[in-house]
Amino acid sequence: MRASIFIICSLFTVGLARTGFGPTDQEWGYVTVREGAHMFWWLHYTTATKNSTQRPLVIWLQGGPGGSSTQYGNFEELGPWDSDLNPRNYSWTNHVNVLFVDNPVGTGFSYVENNDDLTMNNQQIAKDFIVLLQGFYKELPQFETVPLYIFCESYGGKMTAEIALNLYQAIQAGNISSNFKGIGLGDSWISPIDSCLTWAPYLYEQGFLDTQQYNNLDSEAKKIQTLIDNGHWIQATLAWGNLEGLVEKYATGVDFYNILTKASSTKNKLYLPQNDYKSLGINDNTLMNEYVKPALNLIHNWDDNSKVFEYLIEDFMKPVTQIVERLLNETDITVAVYNGQLDLIVDTPGTISWVDRLQFPESSQWISNPKRAFSVEKFYEGYEKTAGKLAFYWVLRAGHMVPRDNPNAMFYILQQVTDNFIV
Repeated sequence: MRASIFIICSLFTVGLARTGFGPTDQEWGYVTVREGAHMFWWLHYTTATKNSTQRPLVIWLQGGPGGSSTQYGNFEELGPWDSDLNPRNYSWTNHVNVLFVDNPVGTGFSYVENNDDLTMNNQQIAKDFIVLLQGFYKELPQFETVPLYIFCESYGGKMTAEIALNLYQAIQAGNISSNFKGIGLGDSWISPIDSCLTWAPYLYEQGFLDTQQYNNLDSEAKKIQTLIDNGHWIQATLAWGNLEGLVEKYATGVDFYNILTKASSTKNKLYLPQNDYKSLGINDNTLMNEYVKPALNLIHNWDDNSKVFEYLIEDFMKPVTQIVERLLNETDITVAVYNGQLDLIVDTPGTISWVDRLQFPESSQWISNPKRAFSVEKFYEGYEKTAGKLAFYWVLRAGHMVPRDNPNAMFYILQQVTDNFIV
């Protein structure tokens, strides 16, 4: 009943664009990025000003691969409504325009006509995304001159790095008009092996492992390193899955996305507070297909498509650190990396490891520069370090989902990356 009430309320939204699902003015649509491949975008205009072009446009990309930005990023992390379908006090739409994209094709409301149209590598994902942006700007050309930033999470970071390089190159070639300014890589799967190699020491130091378990995990991680060194990418992905299983066996109940999350000892499942719409029997599929879909007058179903991951299995463990280096060496965009201290799947020690190895003009400055604490509303929320166009943020009291776990720190990062464009 409660969800139905909110849907009815959304019909009375008055503003810049069409009525959608939620309290903001919205616009949405599809772009055919290739024959048989169709990508969905959903724009939430900022509520900070009546003239939306006065504020940046921030794209949010979820991970997975196959995680839905329009569902998880929107309702669980930073959209105008939270997962209880209540207004979110710290929504990014309070400050910037937010564009959620179900990426790659086959994810969420994005769809393919045949599985053969799914992407199989990161470069294909990036090419599709440039076509998506071309279609978006054609629909809403007023955003071509608006500062554009891409923020992301997890595997979304791997995709964002390559998208950013391709977008910059497309702008330079005159194939797209966009005021592209920077990216924010959140807990991102940039160098998978660095994450795997640091799981054992991270868990050991946090008290989840004994010495024998530490040695076993460390040994298995090094086997993945060997597979990667020899170019056995599919086997490396399978070995990564086995390593995850070993972590679950040894560190009983540990949450890969936030190590402080409580776990039930009776059901051996993570303890999470019930969301209102889920307690009413409305799961993610029901929310998106029986509430969001009709509100947006969409034809195609939202789908939690496991095939997206399967088709990218060979690409999953490949690093994109070289792409990040190219962004720092060949472009003028800001590259910000941020990581939650309680994240395991992409732990901070692993992220720092690949960041410290980056080769760019300010590399020596990066190594020698001290990190400094930052505070929000008189409380320390993390640390930051910069050199040239690179910035890194250690986020306290946050796991994998930084926007949800520590919104104050996330807002600070959003301000810094957008050059304090928002207030």
